[in-house]
Amino acid sequence: MSTIASTLSDSAVMLRRNLTHQRRYPSITVMLVGLPIVFLFVFVYAFGGQLGAGLGAHEGRHAYLQYVVPGLLLITVASVVQGTAIMVATDMTGGIIDRFRTMSIARASVLTGHVLASLLQTLAALAALAVLIGVALGLGFTSSAGPLRWLAAIAVLALAALALIWLAVALGLAAKSVETASNTPMFLILLPFLGSGFVPTATMPVGLRQFAEYQPFTPATDTVRALLAGGAVGDHAVVAIAWSLGIALASYLWAIRLYNRRRAAEPK
Repeated sequence: MSTIASTLSDSAVMLRRNLTHQRRYPSITVMLVGLPIVFLFVFVYAFGGQLGAGLGAHEGRHAYLQYVVPGLLLITVASVVQGTAIMVATDMTGGIIDRFRTMSIARASVLTGHVLASLLQTLAALAALAVLIGVALGLGFTSSAGPLRWLAAIAVLALAALALIWLAVALGLAAKSVETASNTPMFLILLPFLGSGFVPTATMPVGLRQFAEYQPFTPATDTVRALLAGGAVGDHAVVAIAWSLGIALASYLWAIRLYNRRRAAEPK
């Protein structure tokens, strides 16, 4: 069997292993689906009347509902990183990696299995977000996007998910304990709140506005929002894709370096 075929085969085995672990802890997927719905009701009904002022021709809760749904989709993508970091840290500190290293398997398959399993979990959560969209439609959300625009929005979310998952893998490898791995990715969940996900960046103070406009979640949110609204995407899509590819590549290289360093540091 060639090296590539062996790596693919080993990665498939690791993928099945991680999917089995995820099925044993369905609460993680439930949280991915349930949390955005909770946010939807809280922000629309508790804050939407005020935050929706000046957002469009129809001010108030309806305008804010139209605005906030894309931000909630990004929140869902960001929420998966904590579970990924915890799973990687658990493997690295629990001794199972040492057993894998005594077996004739491709080294890259361990990390690849985590990434693919987390990506599938994210896509499953995004598919389950049809429930969120259904609830939003029941509250009055409307979209003029056609099938191609919906597919483009899903592609942007999937690419962002891939980038964040590789970052979560690196954070899990860098963590010294499972507790550290559970806390480190929290800033990624907070970033959508400090961007255009919940309020326009123009309403923020100067320093915060500059940070919000140049952080990676803002162009992704603006791209998804424009696609679902049927408006012009502009250069937001290019910036969002560049951010995702850059984060994915940097995180991949960081993760591989951390993994190899931990191998080299082990006693012979």
